[in-house]
Amino acid sequence: MKNSNKLVIAYSGGLDTSYCAVSLSKAGYDVHAVSVNTGGFTSAEIKSIESNAYKMGVSTYKNIDAVASYYDKVIKYLIFGNVLKNNTYPLSVSAERIIQAIEIIEYAKRIGAKYIAHGSTGAGNDQVRFDMIFQTLAPDIEIITPIRDNKLTRQEEIDYLIASGVDMSWNKAKYSVNKGLWGTSVGGEETLTSGNPLPESAYPSQLVKEGNEKVTITFEKGEPIAINGKKDTPVKNIEVLNDMASQYAIGRDIHVGDTIVGIKGRVGFEASAALIIIKAHHLLEKHTLTKWQLQHKDYLSNFYGMHLHEGQYLDPVMRDMEAFLKNSQDKVSGDVTVTLKPYHFSLDGISSKHDLMNPKFGSYGEENKGWSAEEAKGFIKINGNQNKIYQQVNN
Repeated sequence: MKNSNKLVIAYSGGLDTSYCAVSLSKAGYDVHAVSVNTGGFTSAEIKSIESNAYKMGVSTYKNIDAVASYYDKVIKYLIFGNVLKNNTYPLSVSAERIIQAIEIIEYAKRIGAKYIAHGSTGAGNDQVRFDMIFQTLAPDIEIITPIRDNKLTRQEEIDYLIASGVDMSWNKAKYSVNKGLWGTSVGGEETLTSGNPLPESAYPSQLVKEGNEKVTITFEKGEPIAINGKKDTPVKNIEVLNDMASQYAIGRDIHVGDTIVGIKGRVGFEASAALIIIKAHHLLEKHTLTKWQLQHKDYLSNFYGMHLHEGQYLDPVMRDMEAFLKNSQDKVSGDVTVTLKPYHFSLDGISSKHDLMNPKFGSYGEENKGWSAEEAKGFIKINGNQNKIYQQVNN
């Protein structure tokens, strides 16, 4: 009897998903809670979320470790493309939601769930990402969204949970923090305005180191394979770099962007490893890729980041762009030296056997070894020919 009412809920342990778990359990659904770890959970936090989930009345709780999948399917291509939305945001949360949605719907299909639920409101991006993935991969599973459908306020959710005997001190958290491998988002009353910054205390990492510290990041075909000469998986290297750089409070900013639903949104974030790796990788590319590779990568990477943000991950054009991005990384190997400083970092330089800034062919503005003066004059004359013709014909 219960099997016909089997429901999987995307469960984070926060207010919205807790409300969904309690209300749907009371409504007669056989609720199975699922969390997807994309780098934001410690073992202790997973145990705490599991314990709380059972207090909400769920039948089972499952935590899926998707960190490696998150890197392989998404982060790797964000590095290849140097993707920063609006030249600012490394798509920390929006990238996570895609992987979380895929893992959750696949789990729902495995256990034969008839329904799937999430705690998104009707005013954000996540509802679009979740629904689009769910509808595409499992069109026969019905999507249930209590918060969106009932237009509930935070206080109404709190009142309901307290009345149901579930009081978890919901009002204590002043800031909404979402931590993952590729960065942490921070939302609060300040980010609902256009002019107020987040206070220092709102960010999860505080300044604990002074002075400067040099770090060498080794890339192989575009992927970060070592930190300070110590090789490890890209995931581990991201974690190591984040631990180092967060002590300098590096990677803080506020992103202002256009949401999928057409309104402007503002969110704070802290993404020290993501920003350092993207900038270091981009510097290495400037040395190892041709002018035309760099130009075409810029606009394709922008398209890739936008489509990912908009929830279009399953469109085949994404695989086409990933193929281009991966192929462009064939010669993007070498070391990049970065200096960490309080609240910021600087790129010192690179070392690569594929460095196209090779003195064998000359030094810019100094010495020419590849052509004669007459050849340069001829090139300039032909290069300017079209402009000369246009001006003479039209003037």
